[in-house]
Amino acid sequence: MAENKKSGVQAVPAGGIRPGGKGKPGKGGPGGPGGPGMNRPKNAGKVISRLFGYVGQFKVQMALVVLGLLISSGCAVAGNYFLKPLINDAAAFLGQENPDLSNFIFNLFLMACIFLLGTLASVLYQRLMLNISTGVLRQVRIDLFTHMQDLPMRYYDTHTHGELMSRYTTDTDTLREMISNAVPQFISSGIQIIGVFTMMIVLSWQLTLLVVAMLVIMMLVVKKIGGKSAHYFIAQQTKIGEVNGFVEEHIEGQKVVKVFNHESATKEEFDRKNEELFEAQKQANTFANILMPVMGNLSNIHYALTAGLGVILIIQGALDVGTVVSFLQYTRSFSQPITQISQQMNSILAALAGAERIFSLIDEPAETDDGYVTLVNARLLPDGSVEECPEHTGHWAWRHPHSADGSV
Repeated sequence: MAENKKSGVQAVPAGGIRPGGKGKPGKGGPGGPGGPGMNRPKNAGKVISRLFGYVGQFKVQMALVVLGLLISSGCAVAGNYFLKPLINDAAAFLGQENPDLSNFIFNLFLMACIFLLGTLASVLYQRLMLNISTGVLRQVRIDLFTHMQDLPMRYYDTHTHGELMSRYTTDTDTLREMISNAVPQFISSGIQIIGVFTMMIVLSWQLTLLVVAMLVIMMLVVKKIGGKSAHYFIAQQTKIGEVNGFVEEHIEGQKVVKVFNHESATKEEFDRKNEELFEAQKQANTFANILMPVMGNLSNIHYALTAGLGVILIIQGALDVGTVVSFLQYTRSFSQPITQISQQMNSILAALAGAERIFSLIDEPAETDDGYVTLVNARLLPDGSVEECPEHTGHWAWRHPHSADGSV
């Protein structure tokens, strides 16, 4: 290997690149150290705030999504109110030979138009949310992969391939589910709960008191079962990454395992990790799956109690039949969003756990390039020395920023 004292260029064999330490590609010399450990978000609020930064790139589409959610939820609430005049008109027709159906037909047509508008708004916001969610995940993957190019080798030595791959697969998949389905459903259910509760008060304050009592019971059940489910869903996300990393690491290093006769110990360790994942998944899905049946049965009990109290109020003359029928429909519409919110909380918490893992990798300090030697194109001179040149020659050299005579 020759060195040109005038240019400070040191030759490298043609067709090859000499390793240049831990600096960036094309650089030699020492690379900067990585940061000590992961800089994980301290709470879900910071993760949500960071996700809003990605969603904020789609401001116009998000505005249309919010509008679609408001229209869809509002139409679902308003449409059920038309049951009151329709039932009362139908009851008034009893015993009439030639009833006037004009008002009945108008209310029926208006109710159909409201439900149709709500359906169109629902299709609109769901389509837009799919576009937003895929766009957000696209940018997250770009940021994730781009930042990984700047991480020090020490990071890859201390993290398995499977653990890193789970950021692109399991974690991003839960994030997509949250953005495209869970969050819109959560917001829509919240709007419906507020609207339905308001209409209940307008129809009958007596029946609304029964709703409030059942609501307290439902919320206690959701808090108890949902809290257990959330704990195990977060544990499941962690265990999936550990198992994926262990499997991929030992598939690639199978030769080493066999050379050192480590098969039994490897199998025992895999069994332990797999059992931990099994327990986390079993517990998470057990609590998640029993939540809907429990809420459904509480909803049925609530419906029956409301119907019984409504009949009593009709007999006493406090309410008419149309009001009770409309209120019963609102009762069903009220318990369903509560059940949906409790279900979507599992998806949201699992996605936030995944997003936290993604952002912890993105927040990992990048390697500082402290190298001072650069790989450049070079040409061979007749005297056997080399000099730097801009064109590609098939020969490379290390360019030093200093030389014996001080030139570069």
